[in-house]
Amino acid sequence: MKSWKTILLVAIGLLGMGGYLFAKRDKSNHSEGIHWVTVEQANELMKKHPKKVYVDIYTDWCGWCKVMDKKTFSHAEVIKYMNANYYCIHMNAENTDEIIHQGKTYGVEGKNNALAVTWMQGKMSYPTSVFMDENFENPQPVPGYLEVNMMESIVKYIAENKHKTTPFDQWQNEFKPTWSKEESK
Repeated sequence: MKSWKTILLVAIGLLGMGGYLFAKRDKSNHSEGIHWVTVEQANELMKKHPKKVYVDIYTDWCGWCKVMDKKTFSHAEVIKYMNANYYCIHMNAENTDEIIHQGKTYGVEGKNNALAVTWMQGKMSYPTSVFMDENFENPQPVPGYLEVNMMESIVKYIAENKHKTTPFDQWQNEFKPTWSKEESK
């Protein structure tokens, strides 16, 4: 009887420790990084609380996409600002799964997801950042790798609605970046 209780206590302890480690790992993935959501999740979230939308369109084979993941998306200020001001979607352009967006089903177009093709306006280049107003309006694709200073300029330009009153060239000339290039989480 004593050995059965000992085994049970050890098992409960191990389960508890496993749960603690899982929760700790899960917490670090979500609280310290960009909160990536799916298109479907962003659609639901938008109904409750409209926000700007940021879509990182990438492929598994894209080297610059990996650099952007490692350098730009791990930067503490980028993470903080994106999580506060945008619904962020990490979309593999070559994903063959159907995506339902605003009541329409998007399948595959060629070798790319049709929604990625739509948001990129048919100009397939990776990585591409797509910035949108609330409710997925006015998609603006920006092709290429975005370093931290350029990312700061664009995300603030859109989130602060400067794009509605100020030409981007003027904004860029007047903009003073405040995020350190080297800071990461």
